[in-house]
Amino acid sequence: MEKRLTRTEMLFSLGFLFMLVFAVAAFFYGVKVGSDRTEANYIENAKLLSSSSNKGVAAGYQQQDLVSFYHTVFLPYREFQNNWTDTMRKLSSGQLNDIGSSLKELSSSAKRTYDETEHSTVPKSSPLLESAQLQLLKSLRMFTEAAQRGAGSSKDMKAADLYKALMKDTYYSNGVKFALGGQQDYYAAMLKWSASVNPNLPEDYEKTTDVSIATWKTLQLTVKNKITADQLNARKALVSFYPQDLTSRVDEFIRSGQAGMMKMRTIDSIVDLLVNTEAVREGDFGASKGELYSKELLPQLPFFYPPNQ
Repeated sequence: MEKRLTRTEMLFSLGFLFMLVFAVAAFFYGVKVGSDRTEANYIENAKLLSSSSNKGVAAGYQQQDLVSFYHTVFLPYREFQNNWTDTMRKLSSGQLNDIGSSLKELSSSAKRTYDETEHSTVPKSSPLLESAQLQLLKSLRMFTEAAQRGAGSSKDMKAADLYKALMKDTYYSNGVKFALGGQQDYYAAMLKWSASVNPNLPEDYEKTTDVSIATWKTLQLTVKNKITADQLNARKALVSFYPQDLTSRVDEFIRSGQAGMMKMRTIDSIVDLLVNTEAVREGDFGASKGELYSKELLPQLPFFYPPNQ
């Protein structure tokens, strides 16, 4: 005969079953919480490691910032600058048919470029890029006024006289000063970036004396480019070529033995010769990059990597 469970036994069985279910649920809940905490700790540690390993870059100059600045600020400015130098060349040689209209268009071009680049975002963590943008904007303001003043005088002056007057105009000289200062800051930012990638490179390079040829030969490309940007700024030379084009011509001049034959001992003297004789052209760097700089560290900027390479 089947024995029926008493009320007490029934309650005890149900209680035991409930406790068993609760224990199993608690176990799996604990496993989930532990897993979540472990995952959270892992993510946090990964963030800390990432932050630590990228500390040098995050604090200042990342490659994407250099690239963004190139496309939104530096390239539009250089396009205007090339337009300016081309117009000045035609003015000095008497090749402008309507001087007044050409200078007015040049003034309008400077204004359009200013409006295009004024609102470009530059990270606060990159003060050199901020300074470069500010100086290039100031340069555009100065060139706008210089071209406008030239247009106003075009009816009363011959082309050659107007050209000379423009070259002496305060707005023009300030435009050149700010343009070369902005370029110098941009190349200084590239040097900061290269130092964050390769700790063996200096974050900055300020020459206290003329750079000797012997010292120049020991320097990395980003340092050389900073020096040639400094050289152009010191000479207030508004040219169509880039600092790296000048760098490559200096290296070729030394490598060919011409510096030795002319008993030159400093980079300053070589730059004087190359600039004064107009021996540097835009694209010189690209032509010699494969032979001279194939293993050099460079940011991924278009003017360092011509389309045919």
